[in-house]
Amino acid sequence: MTNKHTYCVIMAGGVGSRFWPMSRSAYPKQFLDFLGLGRTLLQQTYDRFLAICPPENILVVTNDRYAAIVKEQLPALTDAQVLAEPSRRNTAPCVAYANHVIASRDPEAVIIVAPSDHLVLKEEAFHETVRTAVAQATATDCLVTLGIMPSRPDTGYGYIQFMDEAGTVHPRVKKVRTFTEKPDHATALRFLESGDFLWNAGIFIWSLKSIQRAFKAHLPEMNSLFDGGHDQFGTAGEKDFIRSIYDSCENVSIDYGIMEKAPNVYTVVSDFGWSDLGTWGSLYTHLPKDAHGNASVGDQVRLYDCQNTVVHAHDGRLLVLEGLEDHIVVSTSDALLVCRKREEQKIREMVNDLTAEGLDRYI
Repeated sequence: MTNKHTYCVIMAGGVGSRFWPMSRSAYPKQFLDFLGLGRTLLQQTYDRFLAICPPENILVVTNDRYAAIVKEQLPALTDAQVLAEPSRRNTAPCVAYANHVIASRDPEAVIIVAPSDHLVLKEEAFHETVRTAVAQATATDCLVTLGIMPSRPDTGYGYIQFMDEAGTVHPRVKKVRTFTEKPDHATALRFLESGDFLWNAGIFIWSLKSIQRAFKAHLPEMNSLFDGGHDQFGTAGEKDFIRSIYDSCENVSIDYGIMEKAPNVYTVVSDFGWSDLGTWGSLYTHLPKDAHGNASVGDQVRLYDCQNTVVHAHDGRLLVLEGLEDHIVVSTSDALLVCRKREEQKIREMVNDLTAEGLDRYI
């Protein structure tokens, strides 16, 4: 069942350079079908929220250059539901923009903010968790983030330390004590063993009134910029107004700009088969594997004496691989990547090197 005052904001402006060469600046990972399911990551995210809020209450915030792709992949969206950012200024301006658009429609709104490129394997558990967070955000003046029960000392995620607090709507709703960004391995191991730390999923739930108060308190300059166009949102003048202020917005994440500073932050202890799909290695963990631990996407892949290797080939090319162990192999129409899994963090460096060499056509 959906609620007419519940809104979802899907953030879809990222570049996804760690998934090169599949993800390109002109067509980033959120618009690709990495799992071979027939739906892109953006489409899967949209589908997921149809059980939570009415389709007309789903907004997608994206970079201006991707607006046409969003409309092509989600044809049910109206132009007013696709918010085009003229430049990349991180997630706080993205959230502020969506807040003001929603405020022009529904001052009583409760808003879910979610990335467009995450994986959720347990949809019913996800829906139940989000509804719990919506209930908490509706009942009190607070900001809610979803925290994932950690299964390993992963150094690629931010961590949330929580504590019990009386008066929450559900026992799984906890008060946030601290945020820690991407700790080293020893610290992550200590967090895992302590039992009071969660991975930060980067999915937020709050009432419009609460997030507006938070912007006024913690990002007042940014809030004033958007307030200056109070009469423009929802009108033909909205786009020009956004263009006039966006580059003046501080380049800051919603995590750093508000969540780490606000005193009224809660988390819902969650387990719904989540991954941020940040790297080829994280994708590998969620793909089906053969008897030798190999995972492949693509019809024309043949493996001989390979182990624990991930192969992604959607260009129709026949790939015959022999003797690879713990590797990433990605084939596109104009590029081939072969990389050891343990060195996958170098992919971003490789992309930067190609840019420096003037090979932008491959980026």
